[in-house]
Amino acid sequence: MKKITATCIFLVTVGVFSQGIQDNPNTLVTNQYASAFETPSQRTESTGRDEIMAHEEFLKAAKYNGIATRKISGLRGVNNDFYLVTGVYGKEKNARKHIKKLRRNDLDAAYITHHDTDLRYVYLEHHTNGMEAIDATSILKSTNFDGDIWIMEVSGSTPSLQPEKGSTAFVGPPKKASGSVENERGSDNSNEGSKTAVFKETPDMGKLVQKADLYFDKMWYAEAAELYELALEKGETNYSYEIIQKAGDAHYFNTNMGKAYQWYDLLYSRYAEEMSADNLFKYAHSLKGTGKSGRAKRLMRLYNKKLGSEELAGIDDNESTPNEIVLDNIMDLEQNVEIKNLAINTVYSDFSPMFHDGDKVVFASAMDSSFFNTRRYKWNNQPYLDLYVAKINEESDEVRNALKFSKEINSKYHEASVTFSPDNTTMYFTRNNYGKKLRRDKNGINHLKIYTSKKIDREWTEASEVSFNSDSYSTGHPALSPDGKQLYFVSDMPGSLGQTDIFVADVLEKGQFSEPRNLGPEINTKQREMFPYINKKKLYFSSDGHIGLGGLDIYEVAFDDDESFLEVRNLGKPVNSNVDDFSYIVNEETQKGFFASNRKGGKGDDDIYSFKRLIPEEVVENAIAGVVTELVTGDTMPEALVVLLDENNRKLKEAVTGADGSFVFKDLDSTTKYTIKTVKGEYFADEKIVETKKNEVVTADVSMKKLKELIAVEDGIKKLKTDMIYFDFDRSYIRNDASRELNKLVEVMTKYQDMVIKIESHTDSRGNNVYNKYLSDKRAKSTRDYLISQGISPDRIESAIGYGEERLLNECSGSVRCNSEKHQLNRRSEFIIVKM
Repeated sequence: MKKITATCIFLVTVGVFSQGIQDNPNTLVTNQYASAFETPSQRTESTGRDEIMAHEEFLKAAKYNGIATRKISGLRGVNNDFYLVTGVYGKEKNARKHIKKLRRNDLDAAYITHHDTDLRYVYLEHHTNGMEAIDATSILKSTNFDGDIWIMEVSGSTPSLQPEKGSTAFVGPPKKASGSVENERGSDNSNEGSKTAVFKETPDMGKLVQKADLYFDKMWYAEAAELYELALEKGETNYSYEIIQKAGDAHYFNTNMGKAYQWYDLLYSRYAEEMSADNLFKYAHSLKGTGKSGRAKRLMRLYNKKLGSEELAGIDDNESTPNEIVLDNIMDLEQNVEIKNLAINTVYSDFSPMFHDGDKVVFASAMDSSFFNTRRYKWNNQPYLDLYVAKINEESDEVRNALKFSKEINSKYHEASVTFSPDNTTMYFTRNNYGKKLRRDKNGINHLKIYTSKKIDREWTEASEVSFNSDSYSTGHPALSPDGKQLYFVSDMPGSLGQTDIFVADVLEKGQFSEPRNLGPEINTKQREMFPYINKKKLYFSSDGHIGLGGLDIYEVAFDDDESFLEVRNLGKPVNSNVDDFSYIVNEETQKGFFASNRKGGKGDDDIYSFKRLIPEEVVENAIAGVVTELVTGDTMPEALVVLLDENNRKLKEAVTGADGSFVFKDLDSTTKYTIKTVKGEYFADEKIVETKKNEVVTADVSMKKLKELIAVEDGIKKLKTDMIYFDFDRSYIRNDASRELNKLVEVMTKYQDMVIKIESHTDSRGNNVYNKYLSDKRAKSTRDYLISQGISPDRIESAIGYGEERLLNECSGSVRCNSEKHQLNRRSEFIIVKM
């Protein structure tokens, strides 16, 4: 998925909106739209129409862009390419004078001599493809070149040295062939009496890297990557930290994880100690994207160490950290979902679908924007994005016959990521910041902005900006709440926690909005959050900052009645993959929807996929089924491990809960007792005994409590709060119900390895004081011994003391009559946290 960076980053996985759009790649990247919000997958591979357009289309495109062309034949020693000519001279000194002028303006130049006419054609660069030559000419005319320029198409020549593929625009003078192409210094290396020079085999590395840096700063990552690699191929003298890092970054921002891994791996082998946390994060994600998950874990540990994050395991320890356990659960979980690549996808970027008018979908695509217009977004060498609309076939979930959405909305730059009001009369979408021309900030960056349009008499009106836009930062990826009262969006505005965050603003009257609010650290991370979509039940978004499979993953988060967000959850496979997955929308009633991905097996860069969640067959006999929820919030818990044990505690079956927290065990014996044990990450393991019934499904719902909720402060004292550890009257052995509670303590102390406790045991008031103190001390020691038997080090239990009846909890001191239940409240053990 390519990126529309901060300029188009929010379109993140979709594509940047404009030629020469610059942005800090760390702001809002994700693909063409990720670049300024690019979509995750505008790849570096340029597989499109540049290679299939015929000569006739080249001439039409040149005319359309106002560029003159001329075919020249009969040249000797040059390639049959397309040359960007800035002047023609009969005298050699005049050609050299023109070249020197160009060089003073930081433009490399050379000239070709036509020996039949003795004319010298001064040119800046040459291309093997005519459409690329038109594109390069357009760039020159729109940037730093104000002279005449036209394209000379050389045919029927006798080539000499073949220029290296990819070393075209602004790289420097093309390779010259002896006897035909000269630089401004004349024939320094030629034979005596010759007017021509032999071209130097090795380009100027300094200027090559300078041009690569120029492209990189403008976020033209496809061309920057080629130039960095060209410099690196010339030998290890160019293997500096900065060049290797930028070579990796250029491919990373284009989501070419294979190439990114190649250069990050070299960077790590040479400069491991110097790598920043950001370097390590990208390296780890490139490892995930190429299937090297084991090593990716190690790099994420190094990344967390750089950030100072708490980690239980050392870099090379075999013990998994909590985050790694969560990731393993995600990787092991295969959702019951069917996905399908849509017919509307092209070799370019297609992404960011949105429901419209009940039976339609509007999406962004670069499918045909380059037929008569060769302008390309230099981030990934892709055409610009427009909005399209197509009808959904309810039976097949297929989408066909896409049409341009609206001529009032689509422009010559990027449009993507659209959302509609509940009545479909107002729309919001993302576009480059431009009026009559592109607007840039003080650093030359053209940011993204959210625009809105009204439908009047079945036509969309000219779009206008929303009030919280700025020329200094990007906004994009709008998503309206179901009631149309809140607009969620992505931005790198001040107050962002990471590269791009999700914000929300209230929709007020007369097209105004409240001050945008950051959704906070539960949703936003230090990395990228993008492509929000919200319905009546959940918020969906993409991120590479939460625990995931690689690249951008899709997450869901439910919200309660107070509109507070609950736990963020990864949707798992097959919706998520080890590359970019994003722009997810779903009909909660039918469990059908669409998302975009740049995974293998697609038709091009970012492709749109349909999905539907398959409903398992209803179980009707001898089964145990249930739903696992979080005890406090009541929220369902996917990816929890549920184990079925027999009466002898032997494992019979296991299952992982689905997205709705459900599990089922079928084909069991009737009228038989089983134990259901449930385990998940930082929650207490839960066990319950369930007896099956003949030809029935027995319900066994499970509620789980977080480990950290066992730690509480009472009267200024920090304690481990379990249910009471009770003892039988006049006894000190550990009862079965007590062992279950003590096992919870073991879980917490196992997680918090530095925790030290002391044990205090108490009796009721029955019996004499001396005996009660003796009995309570035996209970304290019995409790300590049980914890040690479960693997807790004796050094972590500071003391185990009995206090007899000195600290009663109620009025049962012997002065009033109390029943056995009240007396039992005083027979207990408590656990005081001394250190953690």
